[in-house]
Amino acid sequence: MALTSISLLPLKSINATDKTLHIPPKLFYFLQFFEDYKRIGVNVDEIAEPKKWRKQVSTSLAAAVIALTTANMSAMADLNKYEAETRGEFGIGSAAQFGSADLKKAVHVNENFRRANFTAADMRESDFSGSTFNGAYLEKAVAFKANFTGADLSDTLMDRMVLNEANLTNAVLVRSVLTRSDLGGAIIEGADFSDAVLDLPQKQALCKYANGTNPITGVSTRKSLGCGNSRRNAYGSPSSPLLSAPPPKLLDRDGFCDSATGLCEAN
Repeated sequence: MALTSISLLPLKSINATDKTLHIPPKLFYFLQFFEDYKRIGVNVDEIAEPKKWRKQVSTSLAAAVIALTTANMSAMADLNKYEAETRGEFGIGSAAQFGSADLKKAVHVNENFRRANFTAADMRESDFSGSTFNGAYLEKAVAFKANFTGADLSDTLMDRMVLNEANLTNAVLVRSVLTRSDLGGAIIEGADFSDAVLDLPQKQALCKYANGTNPITGVSTRKSLGCGNSRRNAYGSPSSPLLSAPPPKLLDRDGFCDSATGLCEAN
């Protein structure tokens, strides 16, 4: 039976749920489909055959997908451009992506990298002096001899980072996480490590030559590291509970070795 003869039915006057017509809902919507095709100028006679019908529908769907994809890509490009110009979503950070990027000897002085991602980035001998990294991700990044003078590295995730001989002069590292990071030979004069998470061996190594006062926070570098067995951060970080535990008490109330510790006869 020709589809054109079926599609000529006044579909608007047909109710698919009307039991007196005995028209199944699926058939009704099928007829409506062809009625819509006629309305937009498609010759339903040419697509009556199954192969032609499938080809026509496939072509139409492909065109629709391409149109939607192009529109979405354009919208995403505009959004990314806007976020880059306003320094991140809602203008609260760069949200830039530098994961595993090659940034050797790059110069980014006084730039905003707040909440940016530098995971596993190669930052050797780069200059980031005066830049803001607040809330950024720098884990596993290699920053050998990198310059972070006066940089804001507060609240950053810097675990397993290579900072050998890096210049952290007057840098702010408040609440930064530096577990399992290597700061061997790093210049830390005037750096503020207040509430930073450091492994005990690393903290002890830095305390051997820590000096200066941070010009921004006014906090002494030695005090921020808890050098000199001060109560604050005296035993390292919570990341190493065994190493960070305070030493056992050896003396009793009278100042003599407490035999209850079992350590009085230790050689």
